[in-house]
This record gives sequence, C-alpha cells and structure tokens, in this order.
Amino acid sequence: MTVTDLAPSPHTRPDRPARGAGERYVSSFTTLTRSVKDAGLMQRAYGYYWTKFAILMVLGAGLVVAFIFIGDSWWQMGIAAALGLLMTQTAFMGHDAAHRQIFRSGKWNTWASLVMINLVTGMGHGWWNKKHNKHHAAPNQLGKDPDIGPGPVIWTGEALQTRTTRTGRWFARIQAYTFYPLLAFEGLSLHVQGVARLFSRNKLEHRWVEASFIAFRLGTYVALVFIVLPPGKAAAFIAIQMGLFGAYLGLSFAPNHVGMPIAPRGMKIDFLQRQVLMSRNITGGRWVDTFMGGLNFQVEHHLFPSMARPNLRKVAPMVREHCRQLGVRYTETTLFQSYKAVTAHIHKVGRGGADIWACPLAGQMRTA
Repeated sequence: MTVTDLAPSPHTRPDRPARGAGERYVSSFTTLTRSVKDAGLMQRAYGYYWTKFAILMVLGAGLVVAFIFIGDSWWQMGIAAALGLLMTQTAFMGHDAAHRQIFRSGKWNTWASLVMINLVTGMGHGWWNKKHNKHHAAPNQLGKDPDIGPGPVIWTGEALQTRTTRTGRWFARIQAYTFYPLLAFEGLSLHVQGVARLFSRNKLEHRWVEASFIAFRLGTYVALVFIVLPPGKAAAFIAIQMGLFGAYLGLSFAPNHVGMPIAPRGMKIDFLQRQVLMSRNITGGRWVDTFMGGLNFQVEHHLFPSMARPNLRKVAPMVREHCRQLGVRYTETTLFQSYKAVTAHIHKVGRGGADIWACPLAGQMRTA
C-alpha cells in the first residue's frame, strides 16, 4: 500500500487512542516477544559478525594494496567503485553495532560502531545515532521523525509548504527526476554533517574519539590518493568512491519507509502498529539481504531493533503470521516495486498531491 498520509477520524481525538485497542496490541506484542525469545531468536550471532568483519577488513586491505600496486592508471576507478561498495557494507555493520545487535555489552557495541562508522567510513557516529533513534521512536510521524523533515527532497505535503520561492517549488515538482542523481551526494552530505556536529556546542559523547578517528581516516585517505594519483585522477577517484557510497546507502534506505503511511502530529499509535504499518519489507532472497545489509527486513528490524541481522529472516514468518491474525497490514514487495512506489510518492508530493486524509488504516486502529 502506498497511501501518502495517515490521519485520525474527525470524531476521534488524535492524542487519545481508542479505549481497549491499544491494550490489545500491547498484549499481543508481549506475546510475540515471548515467542521470539523462546525460539532463541534474540541470541547473538558472534560467528556471523566476526566472519563478516574479517571479510570486510581483508577486502579493504586488498583494495589498498591493489591501489598502491596499480599506481597512476585510470583502472583505479574500478578500485574506487569497489571501495564505495565496501564502505557501504561497513556502514551497515556500524548500523548493527549502534543498535546493539552484535555484542551483549553496550560498551563493545558502541566502540564497534565508532570504529566502523568513524574510523573506517569517516562519518560521524554521534549525530547520526541520535537522529536515527528519533526515527525509530516515531517512523513517518510528522514533527517527530527527522527523516521526513524539510530538506533537498520533500517527503510530505507539510514540508512542501516550506518551499515559498518559485525556484524551490519548481525543484519540488521535478524531484522525482532529480532524487536518484542526488543520492550520489548523500555520502558527502553525511561526512559534512558528521564533521559539523563535532564543532557544535551540542552535547556529544566521545567527541574527541570521534574527531580523532575521522581526522585520521579522512586525512590518510586523501593523502594516499593524491600521493599515488595525479590531481585529476585523484579527484575522479574520490568522486566515484563517494558518489557510489552515497547512492548505495540511499538506495538501501529509501525503500524502507518512503511511500508508506505518514502519521499526523499528535496521533498516538501503539508500538506494534506504529512500526509495522509505516515499514516496508523487500523480498528477493539472500542476495537482497546482502545488498541491503538486512534492512530489507525493515518491519522486523523496527519491532526488534537489537536482533542480530541473521535472525531477521528467521523471525519474519512469525511476525507475518502474527500481523495476519491481528488484521494488521504487513507490507512486502520486490526491490523494483519499492523503487517504483518511492518514485511515485515523491512525484505526487512534489506536485502538491499529498493531502492528509482519513486513511482506512486509521479506522482500523480505532476499531481493532
């Protein structure tokens, strides 16, 4: 389903759920959680993660050796592309660590995330983690989810109202055509925001650790590229690596929630429906699991954010059946269809066609 917005009935206060409905879903989720734990699906997957980490590090070291060995050649652009893909896979690992999916120890997870996000990929862990936690707390809810706030791309009709200039509205109208090319700049944007947060006055845990890791990573990376390659090829190398890194990340995150229902401000939704109704799973087998870093099981990830990645595929049938019994819509589609839904949504929003309306899902939440 690709409804644009989710709104309460005019006869129901948006800040007060229907009496009894919320309790039912809370109780059912408690039952589901107990079944998941009894099945052993909340256990850690140390073998999987250590193997994955070792493979990524070996491949990374191999790319560095190959880069130095090849020297001044346009063949290095292939190394740049491979590095962009590898950095994205490493970022997925950092995402898992930030969600406490890898280790039992919170401290170990934090340091693993710092190493993979800051030291290996050169991004900022602190600012992203805070933003991402807000997203998980209220996915696709106006005023709460920072991922649907105003920005280069307009995700909601409310955000469209912030485009007050003719140029701004023109870019909104054509955003379905510019969205995918813009993803090439997402990697650069993430790096810039991470560095900018280090210089802000906002509280940031591990500020100096993050600053040291990012400075070392970016400094040695740029220095090595310009030592081995002449300026023109070095610039092309960095552009390809960063562009592919950003596009890959964007293509992995966009299908998860874009085009799914959007909850208006102040609407109270129980945890299970909030996470399931606003998320989209991507089918396609284990190659999709690898390509998307496990994010293709977005429903299960939102319900059990600390679950180890390999267990998401195992728990999916349980969640699907649980939602079927409750009558809660569980959305899954192919990767191609998800991009089609994403494109249709941003095209509709950009042209002013996304109005908040009384979606049938709102009625479902009132009467369930």
